[in-house]
Amino acid sequence: MPQNFPEAWQGRVRQLLSTSHKADFLDGIEELDVVIMVDPLTDQNSIHVPLETFTPDVLVNNTTYPIDIQEHTDGSKVINLDKFQTKSTRISEDAALGASYNKIDSAAGGHVKAINRTKFKKAIHALAPAADTISTPVVTIPANATAEQVYNAIVALKGKFDDLEVPEEGRRLVLAPDHANVLLTSEKYAAALYADKNSGKISGILAGFKTYSYVGNPHYTAAGAKLAYGAVPGPTDKKASIAFYEDNVGKKTGILKQYYDKPDTTGQAHRLNYRHYFIVLPIRLEAIGAIVTGA
Repeated sequence: MPQNFPEAWQGRVRQLLSTSHKADFLDGIEELDVVIMVDPLTDQNSIHVPLETFTPDVLVNNTTYPIDIQEHTDGSKVINLDKFQTKSTRISEDAALGASYNKIDSAAGGHVKAINRTKFKKAIHALAPAADTISTPVVTIPANATAEQVYNAIVALKGKFDDLEVPEEGRRLVLAPDHANVLLTSEKYAAALYADKNSGKISGILAGFKTYSYVGNPHYTAAGAKLAYGAVPGPTDKKASIAFYEDNVGKKTGILKQYYDKPDTTGQAHRLNYRHYFIVLPIRLEAIGAIVTGA
């Protein structure tokens, strides 16, 4: 019956958000085990993120007792989850009457694709360094770089992570399309990138990085500065490849809220849209890096 559609649509969207249109580069990264705080007036979703910055001193061949005491100094910070909203969709009563789950998927699927496409682009943008620093290295390659030059840049980024003593297990690299395509022109790099030939997706290992590809990577200027999210890239701004360390990634899924208008006497159509909260970000501004195409 039509009056049951709102509940069915919301349940289906919630299911599709978690099962379809995933970003491979986030696979296996667990949700933060924190409580979501929902503002009763604005619905803003917030979390307290623990900052595990405390590292005790390690004594080697100690002979002095009692051992000194160090105070635990970890803290936390409050993070507001990003809010993603879709525009309203109109579904006529004629189309809705007697509709099956195919109709629900048709209506809900567009909202799911739009939300996931946007939230994953926002996620990789958040994991990309703003500019080159010691803790957030950016490596530059020339325009029209060869496969060998792209690979050498990956090795150089590996060296930067080595200098920072980023653990080797858990390093990930998300190739920009241009960089991935250049590497795929080389038989040896293509073989490494397509380790799982059945999937048809880039999922190999290069220079110790678990390697992925994503079409929505952020743009950088030729000088190595990241463009703001949503900024329109200029003719010399190019998508960059992004590297990060798994344990430095915070991910949290917030509430999904459906807005629904029943058919009225004149319009005779259902209207619905969605609000969804989600966040991906580096816990600390370190162990993230980029490979940028320069001039």
